[in-house]
Amino acid sequence: MTSDLVIDANDNEVTIALLEDKKLVELNSEKKDQNFAVGDVYLGRVKKLLPGMNAAFIDIGYEKEGFLHYLDLGPQFESLNKFLKSTVAGKTTDALLTHFENESDISKSGKINSVLTVGQSVLVQIAKEPISTKGHRLSTEISLAGRYVVMMPFSEGVTISAKIKNAEERNRLKRLAQSIKPKNFSLIVRTVAEGKMVAELDKDIQDLLSKWKQCHALLQQAQPPLKVLGEMDRTSTILRDLLNANFNNVHVNDAGLAQEIREYVKTIAPEHQELVKLHKNKTPIFEQFGIDKQIITVFGKTVNLPGGAYLVIEHTEAMHVIDVNSGTRTKVDNDGQEAHNLQVNLNAAREIARQLRLRDMGGIIVVDFIDLRNADNKKLLFECLRDEMKRDRARHTILPPSKFGLIQITRERVRQVTEITTTQKCPTCSGTGEVKSTTLLIDDIENNIRYFMQEQNEKSLTLHVHPYVEAYLKRGIFSINRKWLLKYKKPIKVIADKNYHMLQYHFFNKAGEEIKI
Repeated sequence: MTSDLVIDANDNEVTIALLEDKKLVELNSEKKDQNFAVGDVYLGRVKKLLPGMNAAFIDIGYEKEGFLHYLDLGPQFESLNKFLKSTVAGKTTDALLTHFENESDISKSGKINSVLTVGQSVLVQIAKEPISTKGHRLSTEISLAGRYVVMMPFSEGVTISAKIKNAEERNRLKRLAQSIKPKNFSLIVRTVAEGKMVAELDKDIQDLLSKWKQCHALLQQAQPPLKVLGEMDRTSTILRDLLNANFNNVHVNDAGLAQEIREYVKTIAPEHQELVKLHKNKTPIFEQFGIDKQIITVFGKTVNLPGGAYLVIEHTEAMHVIDVNSGTRTKVDNDGQEAHNLQVNLNAAREIARQLRLRDMGGIIVVDFIDLRNADNKKLLFECLRDEMKRDRARHTILPPSKFGLIQITRERVRQVTEITTTQKCPTCSGTGEVKSTTLLIDDIENNIRYFMQEQNEKSLTLHVHPYVEAYLKRGIFSINRKWLLKYKKPIKVIADKNYHMLQYHFFNKAGEEIKI
């Protein structure tokens, strides 16, 4: 499988499209005046405690206060709090935790008011962007994500990505990580680290330690709310997470951004610098790669599948619902119907996995597949959906089909679901759903003719109308068009235009210029 990243940059925003085998699978849009929030670290202040919910509202400088649940404090909260107080007071001048003594872990069943007080300063990281009426979801388990590793302070241990299956490689990476891991920092070795050498892992760790030092420097004498560590922009984040051996090209239509990406790629993967290509064609970049057309076809409420089947996707406040429909039914025997239903469901499973990534749908997703009677077929459908979802970077869980044929999916919700309007306002009714009575059309046209001929003193007129209206105006020996000529004593030419809708008409003068009504 090949992967291409296509980036459309304009004055207001950067839109990033990920293509797999030329098929759109992810779409991200980033406003140029809006920072990428998830992963940012803030020094916040506790504004309100909610003992009933075992949570707190934290002021981090946004209009809506962030939400911090007790379970998101993390076991090492007391260690983080001790480090924060010491740093702000100017007592801890060394960012490294070599000589730092960790505090005991907090209880998993504890209460929020036992560890936090109103007005207290707290170091938090944004885990999820605001969704609907909710503010940012926060966590005090600080994690610094790099190209090959994720580093977390105030804990020990090395974890290897579960996607690395080879036992020998897992052991090798664990030995390497343990040999270079700084004290009081735990590491998660990412999937892209497979096959990498110790020097590459160490460089990534040193870059993350440098970020931690910057955070420490800003915390000294700091007052909340304050942003102390910013994540990379979304373009660089996607490159960091996706760049691999199957990544073929990065196409950009902005020279400055292309150079920035080259510099970034140079730091993480020098061998891939040539993948970044500047789009110089006059054709818009999304049109050139067929992305505009794909967006229109896949973001609607109804998504077509091969063979006439289709999906209906509905969004509610609590969940997303996807209904699989077979479309035009074919008359087949029972065995043939089961095979037909299975094939429709398999096609639907592949498209659903794509839609979840593309729209970034999170929370609870309920899929109503076409009923299958054979247990083996149900198992095959479940395995197909599970395999297709393996390429999804968001954490997710898929439950086997219920006895009603429903499959439930929970998918990590980080930001708002992507919704793109794929419809246009009707030019005939202007979105009202109602049009002027056809019996009044000819009267309106003649009223305008009278005004142009008598008030504006036009020498002649050309009227462009729908072909049906043109035929109606010209029919018979004493046609309406001929009556106008006799009445106004000036030529009125009627021309049919197949691009007009039924009630549309325009007037043009002798010079061929349109006369605005």
